[in-house]
Order: sequence, then structure tokens, then C-alpha cells
Amino acid sequence: MTSIRVLVVDDEPIVRDGLSMILATYAGIEVVGTAADGADALQRCALGDVDVVLLDIRMPGIDGLEVLRRLAAGTTPAPHVVVLTTFDLDDYVRAALSLGACGFLLKNSPHERIAAAVRSAAEGETVLSASVLSTVVEGYLAPAARPAPEAPADLHRLEALTARELEILRLVGEGCSNAAIASELFLSLHTVKTHVSRILQKTECENRGQAAALAHRCQSYLASTSDG
Repeated sequence: MTSIRVLVVDDEPIVRDGLSMILATYAGIEVVGTAADGADALQRCALGDVDVVLLDIRMPGIDGLEVLRRLAAGTTPAPHVVVLTTFDLDDYVRAALSLGACGFLLKNSPHERIAAAVRSAAEGETVLSASVLSTVVEGYLAPAARPAPEAPADLHRLEALTARELEILRLVGEGCSNAAIASELFLSLHTVKTHVSRILQKTECENRGQAAALAHRCQSYLASTSDG
């Protein structure tokens, strides 16, 4: 099995070394390099041998947001990027997601959560930390000039979903990966992926992140359908 190649980018040596040591203990994950700033990160990504980048936002010189902009503008396929953040960086997280980051993690996340996020990112899934989901996900991809939809309109978008799809949407909103949903509901991974694709189509969401935001706004309704 091919390992997931990870680049750890942070200006704090203790964070870089700590994340590298944590990830080295998990099978199927290989830390192929570290970088102390954005310039080093871009140079390392240019080699084309990185699958997932764990990227700090606030760094001297070229910061994480500028790294995302340059990766998106590059001519070669960019690696999947997971932003490393803390509770006080909500605005930075929204900006990072809009620039192409596939998700975010808290720097003090449990070790298994970090490894799971790397694996999810490598599969192209959106990585949403449940502990900060309620403060950062709502409307993070909505255009600034357009207000968020009213609750009745959001609920209307759920009417076409089956009971199973509502259950899966609720779990997507909680930040669960497809693999975690499959385990929770005793379904195959293929079945979950099919359900998620149908959910995106029926709710007119462009990606998993928008579906998670929709689930968050309608969480009371989704919780009631789960209880019932």
C-alpha cells in the first residue's frame, strides 16, 4: 500500500517536530518533509511528492493564506491542504477554506484525530474539526455580498432527502468522514459515498463543506429526525 506523503509546515519547531513524531507512529503515513515558513513550503511542494500539507496560517514572511493562493495558481496539481489553527483564528479559517484548503484542525487535536484528518484529506474529503464547527463553518463559502439563506429555505432543501440521507447529512455536519459514517451506520464505504453524492445533488450543495454548513444550520431538525 502506498503511504500518504505529508509535509508539516509551522514556524514553531516544537509543533513541527511534535506533529512529525505523532504521524510517524501511524501506518500508511509518511512525513516526507517539514518547513518553517511559506517560502520553504512552496519550494518543497514544487517537487511534486507531497499528498497532504498540514499548514500553519500565521507565519513570518509568506503566511499560510499566501501559500494557498500560490498553490491554487500553480500549473501542477496542488496537494490537499489541512490548516492548523487555534480557537482565535475563525476569520483565517474561513479565508483558507475559500482559497482551497480542504479543512482545518486544532493544533492540540488528539493524535488519532490528526492521523484520521490526514487520511481523509488524502481522499479529497473535507476535514472539519467538530469542536470548532459551530463557530466557523456557517456560511464560510457563501459570497460576502449574499446573505445566508433563511432557515425555512434551508429546511426546504432537505425535503427530498430520505431518512437515511438525513442521518448521513447529520453526521457530515458533525465532521465525520465517510469511513466514520460507514462504521457508525454499518454501511459499506461505497454506499456512504453514493449517499453523500446524492445528498449534494438533492440539496444543491457544491461540495461537502457546503453540505456540512447546511447541516449545521438545520441541526435542530436533523437531531429531531434522528431521535424519531
